Amino acid sequence: MASKVPPVPRSIDDLKIALGDLVDAFSDPAIVIGEDYRILAANRAYVGAYGSTVPQIVGRKCHEISHHSPLPCEQNGEDCPLLEAREGSHHARAFHIHHSLGGRLFANVEVFPVPVHDGQSPLFLERIQPSAIGHPDPRTDGLVGESLPFVRMLAAIHKVAPQTSTVLLLGETGTGKELVAQAIHKLSPRADKPFVAVDCSGLPENLIESELFGHEKGAFTGAHSRKTGLVETASGGTLFLDEIGELPLSLQAKLLRLLETNVYRRVGGIAPLRANIRLISATHRDLVSMVKDKSFRQDLYYRLNIFPIILPPLRERLEDVPILISSLLIRLTGRDLPVSKEAMRLLSAYSYPGNIRELRNILERAWILSGGEEITPDHLPALAEKPPAFSSSPTSFGEILPLEAIEQRYLAWAVSRAGKDLPGLARALGISLRTLYRKLSPNRQAGGGSS
Repeated sequence: MASKVPPVPRSIDDLKIALGDLVDAFSDPAIVIGEDYRILAANRAYVGAYGSTVPQIVGRKCHEISHHSPLPCEQNGEDCPLLEAREGSHHARAFHIHHSLGGRLFANVEVFPVPVHDGQSPLFLERIQPSAIGHPDPRTDGLVGESLPFVRMLAAIHKVAPQTSTVLLLGETGTGKELVAQAIHKLSPRADKPFVAVDCSGLPENLIESELFGHEKGAFTGAHSRKTGLVETASGGTLFLDEIGELPLSLQAKLLRLLETNVYRRVGGIAPLRANIRLISATHRDLVSMVKDKSFRQDLYYRLNIFPIILPPLRERLEDVPILISSLLIRLTGRDLPVSKEAMRLLSAYSYPGNIRELRNILERAWILSGGEEITPDHLPALAEKPPAFSSSPTSFGEILPLEAIEQRYLAWAVSRAGKDLPGLARALGISLRTLYRKLSPNRQAGGGSS
């Protein structure tokens, strides 16, 4: 895109006109900035999202407008796409939380170098696309959170969704894998076509093939008519295979053939049928170990594992618990039910082995027990009986654990105490803010995006 942008004119007046024409070509918010972060032009969409008039925008620095910060992103522990584009002379992107007139939002930020004449200062076009599937505001639908692991997951979703690649979602039970699959579908070019979800663990082995590929009349006892399979039902759209690790080996071979040839046959059928689907699969199991013990085909694993996304367990994003509590209570009750400080402390310190699904069940039970009034520790009997995610006593673990696991549990506890004041927490821990961000989000996610 940047290579198609003509060089800007030499005169100041012509420059202003050219930059205005450049940003007005976009329907998304767009600005032109210099290498000093200062905004030189802004389109109507940007002004409407971040300020009421052009004079409030032009001349100020981009991070002052979008982040409400006097410091550039890279000095606040975030990736800065302008810095990357400036140093690498290429297109760069990042995923940030922005402060718009309508509130805080997630934004996919792209920066393109603008060709200039020799001797002119470098210019950059910044295009901003607000996320339609993730929010830091509990009052909105979709995926909710703002912790670094959550933001990295959301960035990966935005990166892969517009593509046709197969996606593999990896995460513990209750982390919301189907919601993530739906989000990928919503952002994809197939969004107006069907999204079909299949729980591979919930189907009897002798029926899975028929459910996926359909069957012809008389194919087996009880097949009184032709049945359309879910692959055909999802034609043009997305097929989501949840718990792919439960798929029997006999069907794994047929799924591999489907992925490699886009051809399948109904059970009992002869005629080949062409498939037109995007496959998203998910599992809580360790597929690498399953490949080693030959309970999962290696060739299928490689075909599925093109773009893996790790869904962080809730214990690794405890700072999101207050936001999730508000969001879940609004969805359960229709209003933001009050939660006492003591109850919030208990909820924010628990480790949630059942993840977000368990949090939802705890809140629904508390809502019923509270009679629709303020939730207090009395309404959280399950948490009162269980230890928090981290105890203040270093001898309370009951077992010897790896140092890395101890550090992660301690950091989760510390974040739950510090809340959103991560700079203050970094000072208290005696480390830099960048080091804290790195420790809170271990580099395990293939294909992850910037925060």
